[in-house]
Amino acid sequence: MNKQIPTHHDNHNANVSGGQGNPADAPRPDPIQHVFKVGIDVDLNFCVVAIQCDHGAIKPAQKMTRPQLITWIKERIAAGHTVHTVYESCGLGYTLHRELVAAGAHSLVITPTRLDPERRRKNDRLDARELCVRLSRYLDGNKDELATIRVPSVAEQQRREYGRQRQFWGQQLRRLENHGRALRLEYEHQTLPSGWAGPRKWKSLAPQLSQFVRGQLEPIVEQIRHCKAQLARLTAGLEQLVAQQTLPKGLGSLTAALLDGEICDWNRFRHRKAAGSYTGCCPSEHSSGGTQRLGSIDRHGNRHVRRLLVEAVWRLIRYQPNWHAYKKLLGRLAHGASMKKKTVVALARQLAIDLWRWRTGRCTLADLGLVPA
Repeated sequence: MNKQIPTHHDNHNANVSGGQGNPADAPRPDPIQHVFKVGIDVDLNFCVVAIQCDHGAIKPAQKMTRPQLITWIKERIAAGHTVHTVYESCGLGYTLHRELVAAGAHSLVITPTRLDPERRRKNDRLDARELCVRLSRYLDGNKDELATIRVPSVAEQQRREYGRQRQFWGQQLRRLENHGRALRLEYEHQTLPSGWAGPRKWKSLAPQLSQFVRGQLEPIVEQIRHCKAQLARLTAGLEQLVAQQTLPKGLGSLTAALLDGEICDWNRFRHRKAAGSYTGCCPSEHSSGGTQRLGSIDRHGNRHVRRLLVEAVWRLIRYQPNWHAYKKLLGRLAHGASMKKKTVVALARQLAIDLWRWRTGRCTLADLGLVPA
């Protein structure tokens, strides 16, 4: 009646003593699989890493080079464990994220945030530990702990860079032109006209300048013309990307190409509120009880998209009088300059939603009251 249930150890001994079977074929217990959570504070030459195994205590943060971190992750993945990582987006791009994913880790990139609200202590080790703490809470189901961002693909990132480069050369152009005006103001108490570095204007302007000022401005003129050539090249390339598309009148092929590059993929937004909030044109709020207070826009999201949308709205007001959003807020545009600017910002948010609907095939231009160019 009292039978003893054999264990794996007993079966192994029986096989060995009986001479039947190979001891290596005996069943072995499965290795324990752990979940490692890694908070990373990224620097150019090294990473400060805080690691937590399952729900245990977080180990003291340590410095690792990028190859050392990738090797450590590959070893844990090869052993059957799971690795989750998180770090803040920065000027170093997404190279580390792609290396972590290639190594087998579940990588998250978040927006830069103030990890210590009181700002009493801050260093790389504390930041890495706080990221690890928030990652643990995020994986436990509290999705508000981390403001994750969508990492673009390499092709999307390169596509977006054309617009960023065009903006850079435009800023350089304005800086050089203003520097030339300041130089003449300082030495001759006169300014320079708009487009003073152009071939025709510079030909007539150069004899009017003193020898010293002309010698200082000549190399600046060459740099200005180089900036204009770069701007023309990038502008033509961007416009060519949407040359075959039917666009609303007043939006412009350049603006459409820049918006597509910044958004990367219009299907990334699941609903209209996500598309609207990405612009950063939502009002800030401080409400309690029965009191509601709305303030200035929160400026979250993509600032490049917000600028492009505001510029586009001013043109659509002129060329698209039947746009449904414009007709709805037409009365507010007549209440002074201050209210007009606020209304334009509200229209910019609505324009982002309308473009999302149109780009994803949810409606046509006619449904929005927009006339094609």
